[in-house]
Amino acid sequence: MIELRGRSERFGERSDWLRRRLASLLASLAAASILLFLVVRLLPGDPANALLSAESTPEQIAAARRLVGSDVPLQQQFLHWLGQLGTLDFGESFISGLDVRAEIASRLAITVPLTLGGFVLALFVAVPVGYLAAARARSWLGVLIGNLSQFGIAIPVFWVGIVLTFVFALRLGWLPAGGFPLDGWSERGEAMRSLLLPVLTIAIVMSASLTRYVRSATLDVIGSDFIRTARAQGASYGRAMWQHGLRNAAAPVISVLGIELATTFIGAVVVEQVFALPGLGSLLVRAIAQHDYQVIQGVLFVSTLVVLCSGFVADLIQRLVDPRLAATRAGHAR
Repeated sequence: MIELRGRSERFGERSDWLRRRLASLLASLAAASILLFLVVRLLPGDPANALLSAESTPEQIAAARRLVGSDVPLQQQFLHWLGQLGTLDFGESFISGLDVRAEIASRLAITVPLTLGGFVLALFVAVPVGYLAAARARSWLGVLIGNLSQFGIAIPVFWVGIVLTFVFALRLGWLPAGGFPLDGWSERGEAMRSLLLPVLTIAIVMSASLTRYVRSATLDVIGSDFIRTARAQGASYGRAMWQHGLRNAAAPVISVLGIELATTFIGAVVVEQVFALPGLGSLLVRAIAQHDYQVIQGVLFVSTLVVLCSGFVADLIQRLVDPRLAATRAGHAR
């Protein structure tokens, strides 16, 4: 009975936390939607100007304003924007006339593999290298890894992309310097070759920062009391780290991973510009230059949604990995 009661209490605590976290996610998304609407309206100029020439007549100007919806009060524009969000229908582009949701989906087919590919590759590099840097912190190898990771953080991502393009595309001719197949992922082999250098660019820059986080978290665990206690009880170093250190070291790193993934998704615009990839970032840059409100709002909303969901998933995984977080919050609640 006591065990069943304990499980029931833990399940109730998790359910309460999940409801609170989902409510926070929805509230953040609502606040972000309002801010996005207001920020886009602060851009100088009327979006109707993108449809007009210098010789446009007043009648043509009025017709263009009606077409883009800038002739109605701001409150009415906001209510229309909220209605679009309810169905994820972002309308049509003022410039191209294409459906914004369909255009964003086609661009995500490039940005998402680019971001996830760089993230996963960086993770595979940073975890073992960061652990090695912590385990050999007092040796020349640990110092070298620490200095290289610090140097990697200072390198701009566009510079890494330019260097990789010069070496592997221009000098060696192994990979394309940029662009993406016109038929998209229907040409799977060419599409993957086009993303190799961009993915490697993101992985190099991200792995540098992740290595330092993994190193720092591992150093905290290595010097902890529970590792020394486990060693004193006869456990080997490897077994003590596996049974006790891995979960404790993973918890702070997971929270950083959510931030890094969101930052990489937003920052992919730079890599897409370097390699001329028709991803979400290039769509946003073009829409801002053309004052295409519908596209700007759609891209920014999707990007915000990705960032908020990344943080939510990171918090959820962190809570599952480290049950002490639940106990701490329960203690505060009481």
